[in-house]
Amino acid sequence: MKKMSNIYESAANTLGIFSSPCLTKVELRVACKGISDRDALSKPDPCVILKMQSHGQWFEVDRTEVIRTCINPVFSKLFTVDFYFEEVQRLRFEVHDISSNHNGLKEADFLGGMECTLGQIVSQRKLSKSLLKHGNTAGKSSITVIAEELSGNDDYVELSFSARKLDDKDFFSKSDPFLEIFRMNDDATQQLVHRTEVVMNNLNPAWKTFKVSVNSLCSGDQDRRLKCIVWDWDSNGKHDFIGEFSSTFKEMRGAMEGRQVQWECINPKYKAKKKNYKNSGIVILNQCKIHKMHSFLDYIMGGCQIQFTVAIDFTASNGDPRNSCSLHYIHPYQPNEYLKALVAVGEICQDYDSDKMFPAFGFGARIPPEYKVSHDFAINFNEDNPECAGIQGVVEAYQSCLPKLQLYGPTNIAPIIQKVAKSASEETNTKEASQYFILLILTDGVITDMADTREAIVHASHLPMSVIIVGVGNADFSDMQMLDGDDGILRSPKGEPVLRDIVQFVPFRNFKHASPAALAKSVLAEVPNQVVDYYNGKGIKPKCMSEYESSRTLAP
Repeated sequence: MKKMSNIYESAANTLGIFSSPCLTKVELRVACKGISDRDALSKPDPCVILKMQSHGQWFEVDRTEVIRTCINPVFSKLFTVDFYFEEVQRLRFEVHDISSNHNGLKEADFLGGMECTLGQIVSQRKLSKSLLKHGNTAGKSSITVIAEELSGNDDYVELSFSARKLDDKDFFSKSDPFLEIFRMNDDATQQLVHRTEVVMNNLNPAWKTFKVSVNSLCSGDQDRRLKCIVWDWDSNGKHDFIGEFSSTFKEMRGAMEGRQVQWECINPKYKAKKKNYKNSGIVILNQCKIHKMHSFLDYIMGGCQIQFTVAIDFTASNGDPRNSCSLHYIHPYQPNEYLKALVAVGEICQDYDSDKMFPAFGFGARIPPEYKVSHDFAINFNEDNPECAGIQGVVEAYQSCLPKLQLYGPTNIAPIIQKVAKSASEETNTKEASQYFILLILTDGVITDMADTREAIVHASHLPMSVIIVGVGNADFSDMQMLDGDDGILRSPKGEPVLRDIVQFVPFRNFKHASPAALAKSVLAEVPNQVVDYYNGKGIKPKCMSEYESSRTLAP
């Protein structure tokens, strides 16, 4: 095996993918002007749908709230997207009129669209373009998208507001209040941060708790002025002003640990005119909770180990290993695709695993001594201890087991996913970020047990594990793309959706002439986020807060 080592040297060079931030998150805010309705008598109820292009098709990423009867909507909901400098990311913003009687989209509801790339928005920071109707005709309406990078501080804050004794603005009923919070920017402009729901017919409303990133609320500056306005909602879109007050995030932090912060809601016109005017009501912040978002490096440096397991396809479709056309053929100087993929991904994972012992399994073969078909046998034939010493140990076990197996079938991968999920499930009992499991499955064909596999993946999405599938050879892998939830949400046969996207599928042939580094980078790029999503989602902090935590400046 010495002869092969130079082939893999470049794999080590990709370790940079974990130390450099693998992507930047960007927040997009949307507003429209001059939207005309197809029904000239009424104003539209607009909603913006964001679509992204993948493999030539458009997929919905997210949508804003619906704003009733409004021709110049400023939407409160943000779109958060991942920005990859090295890719062209095509976006399409579609404005639809969503009438309250149905939530589906109909052709007639389309009010206009705009296409651009994420790079264009990011480089200009603010992009305004005409909305094009069907047939690409431009009307008088336009859309503006503003981009902000979510800088190092990904912490977010949970706020819970209520009010009492608000002014009554309605003749026959009480006011229908809602609250808007604006951030005052350095250039004296104001940016809508959040708009609450409307509480109907109530002068003492309690609005729903909401979450907002610290970045979005105050650009990371605790003393930045925040302007808060209370409105009385009106169905014609002309909302009545009740009052306003100013605050800062620093002041809002006073509502931690069960304390409240209160502000008088002031209507400046009334204050100027009325002698004994006190206020137009009191707004109360009942709670302010800060949620710290930890990074991948916080977890790794806190002692989280990546437990790497490999599973290799030994079905008959690979071809007889003694034949040079076989995908399992062992050439004295040239590693086959299974070995190349195994080493490229394994070399990186092993740096995050202190004991460097890797369980390695095979599936789809008849194994000695009884030659029964197995879908999760240890390739070192030691069921009690399937671990191999280092990636080198996995390679040697693979080479020595090949002559002893009868390649067979079918291609079932659910058993091996369930096996690793069992270990990951035991890990959840510790309630700490100590072990995260990565299962690398190397297979030459489309799997036979798709329903069981979907079920296993949905179950595994609740556990600290990710699955990487590398398709070896030239089979049609189109069904495998379905397991990689990027193009839509993977569901179990019963319809239960995955909790988070944990599968990454890559055909090896796309990297046949590239370096092992390129393959490793492609299949591992999503892992840091998957680790962070899992632990942050469960509210699990890194095990030991390192020096790194407080400074966030040290290189790993």
